[in-house]
Amino acid sequence: MTPGHGSTVDGVLRRSARRTPARVAVEYGDRSWTYAELDDAVSRAAGVLLDRGLAPGDRVGAYGHNSDAYLIAFLACARAGLVHVPVNQNLTGDDLAYIVGQSGSALVLADPDLAARLPASVRSLPLRDADDSLLAALPSAPPYDGPEPRGEDLVQLLYTSGTTALPKGAMMTHRALVHEYLSAITALDLRAGDRPVHSLPLYHSAQMHVFLLPYLAVGATNIVLDAPDGDRILDLVEAGRADSLFAPPTVWIGLAGRPDFATRNLDGLRKAYYGASIMPVPVLERLRARLPELAFYNCFGQSEIGPLAMVLGPDEHQGRMDSCGRPVLFVDARVVDEEGKDVPDGTPGEVVYRSPQLCEGYWDKPEETAEAFRDGWFHSGDLAVRDAHGYYTVVDRVKDVINSGGVLVASRQVEDVLYTHPRVAEVAVVGLPDERWIEAVTAFVVPRGEVTEAELIAHARERLAHFKAPKKVLFVSDLPRNASGKILKRELRDR
Repeated sequence: MTPGHGSTVDGVLRRSARRTPARVAVEYGDRSWTYAELDDAVSRAAGVLLDRGLAPGDRVGAYGHNSDAYLIAFLACARAGLVHVPVNQNLTGDDLAYIVGQSGSALVLADPDLAARLPASVRSLPLRDADDSLLAALPSAPPYDGPEPRGEDLVQLLYTSGTTALPKGAMMTHRALVHEYLSAITALDLRAGDRPVHSLPLYHSAQMHVFLLPYLAVGATNIVLDAPDGDRILDLVEAGRADSLFAPPTVWIGLAGRPDFATRNLDGLRKAYYGASIMPVPVLERLRARLPELAFYNCFGQSEIGPLAMVLGPDEHQGRMDSCGRPVLFVDARVVDEEGKDVPDGTPGEVVYRSPQLCEGYWDKPEETAEAFRDGWFHSGDLAVRDAHGYYTVVDRVKDVINSGGVLVASRQVEDVLYTHPRVAEVAVVGLPDERWIEAVTAFVVPRGEVTEAELIAHARERLAHFKAPKKVLFVSDLPRNASGKILKRELRDR
């Protein structure tokens, strides 16, 4: 193998395998892999992919559920110099064809139950559960021993969630992700002795790049689940096999709402990470009251920065539970006005970033890249306030701020107030076109029991200025979300 500098995604695993070869790295179902075994499997899988006629720089789609095979495939692409393209396993039809086609994927690694959804023209290889799968080919495949990729080479196209427009492929290099892993390890106190459980989709950047890969870097034993199964997670905690969990607010809300949440022995849970969407403060207060010794970390960012940009640590929550914290190790942030000038502390503005964690731009989208990267800074689209101590509080997405009668209303403030009503299980607030108000503040509510529109509007008016209170409340059975738990407000507006 040609010597390299080692600032590569697969190099993270290689170093851990040399340091603790016999330690268990990953458990999935009834299979487990030591660090040495996982490293060997990645080298063999890299050889299998290149033997399929792929060349460094080719894009390889990954369309599968959580599994050890999914992780091995990602690391194999990294080792072989291929560009991994994670695809939401819930996508079908035109949405699926768009990402596969826009990325120019030469091959798609797919779980057998999903492969039939792919366009007929797309070349695919089963990830697992088939005689000709990538996983089945490993025992007889020779380990890859070719040149290492360089730190500046692309390793992944991370497609944005598409909550406001068509998804864009953020071009991530090895070096950017390795920087992000170190930021995560430092800000989130990740340790080799932790026992993390990974239940969110691995195609999503948060579970893969904020937790699973950084935990492999420090040498922890990782349990991978198919999905965020509340029974399975709580069983692992009670059995002493898991003490660290990342989940978006929707999963924490689900766990807190379980009838047995108050009675299960959860003392073994030491670290609770939340992110991917805004955690309602009332929900966080309920969780902290139930588990006062549990260390909560708020993780904030977006795909384009790897995705971790800011963290609010356990000792920083008191008095600022609505904050997303301060920038992590390798991130520099500012709050600016529409002209790109810094605004005073306490004044809302757009968050902009400069960081070695940032993507190189959007795949085959030069106009969108130029719009996002202006004056040497990446424009996040998040509206936030910075305080005098350097803590940031996200007010809203710039595109989600509601113009009600010429006055700007932050949807998050209205949502937090509605969450304090005992009959509100979930809520999302958007602006809908209105002849009088320009945009009418509208709340989509998943109710918990009987409640009326008038009750909720009155509840909000008691706690907010009247112009901020909802003009309408629409009751729904659920809110549209992507797999990371982020509410798709664009779909709510389309309704």
